[in-house]
Amino acid sequence: QVQLVESGGGLVQAGGSLRLSCAASGSFFRLNAMGWYRQAPGKQRELVATITSGGSTNYADSVKGRFTISRDNAKNTVYLQMNNLKPEDTAVYYCNAESTLYIYWGKGTLVTVSS
Repeated sequence: QVQLVESGGGLVQAGGSLRLSCAASGSFFRLNAMGWYRQAPGKQRELVATITSGGSTNYADSVKGRFTISRDNAKNTVYLQMNNLKPEDTAVYYCNAESTLYIYWGKGTLVTVSS
């Protein structure tokens, strides 16, 4: 079983920055892809960014050039650096991790961007 705990959310003004962290703990051999998803009020959950264990990344078009995903495999932690935040980035951000057999989700952290 894997537990994912997100941190770093909060309230920020448009144009500001936040850094999200997600630490994985529990019993597992290795985590493959890790990533961030978000869900805004009244909308479906959507992919923000993913990163493989080898460091290959993938971003939603809406965040390219503004967000950077990274990971520390030794710490089983994934990060999301968010710059030039916009009000439309307001959402609950969820961490995601894949092992060989399962997909795990964190409980989410709220990011609110004021205009």
